[in-house]
Amino acid sequence: MASAGREAGTQSEVADREIVISRVIDAPPELVFEAFTEVRHLSQWWGPNGFTTTTRSLEFRVGGEWDFVMHGPDGTDYSEWIRWTEIVPAQRIAMLHGESRDDPNAFESVLTFERDGAATRIEMRTVFPTPAMRQEAVEKYHAVEGGQQTLGNLAAYVAELAEREGEG
Repeated sequence: MASAGREAGTQSEVADREIVISRVIDAPPELVFEAFTEVRHLSQWWGPNGFTTTTRSLEFRVGGEWDFVMHGPDGTDYSEWIRWTEIVPAQRIAMLHGESRDDPNAFESVLTFERDGAATRIEMRTVFPTPAMRQEAVEKYHAVEGGQQTLGNLAAYVAELAEREGEG
C-alpha cells in the first residue's frame, strides 16, 4: 500500500527523497534484464567498483528475496536484502532494498529497461523514506557514485555476455 501511494505521487512530492541514475547499455533489453535474474550473473557485476558480492539465497520472482553480502575493497562486509515487488520481463523491476528483511530504513527502487535502437536505456529510480535518509545515502555511502559505478559494471558485464553470445 505504501508503494502504491508513493508511486501515485507526483515527482515533486518525492524529489527530495529520490536518486535517479540512468545509462545506455549497448545490448538489447532482454539481455540486460537477464543479468538481474540469476546468481551467476549478479555475482559478476553487482555493486560499486572494487566490491564483490556473495549470495546467501536468491529467488527471482515477485515476493522472492535476494539475501547477500557485499564485500567492500577495505574488507568491510555489508549485509543486504532485496524483495522483488514487481517484475515485468525486459521492461521493469521494482524492489524493496535494505540491510535485512525487517529493516525500517529499507528503500524502494524501480529499474526500467527501454529499447534505444540496438541498445537499452536503463533507469534506476530510488526513493528513500525520508529526505534525511536520502542525504545520508548520498554523503555517507556515496549512493550516486556507487549507483553509476554499478550500472557501469552492468554495462561491461553485459557487453561481455553479448560478445560471447555473438560467438556462439
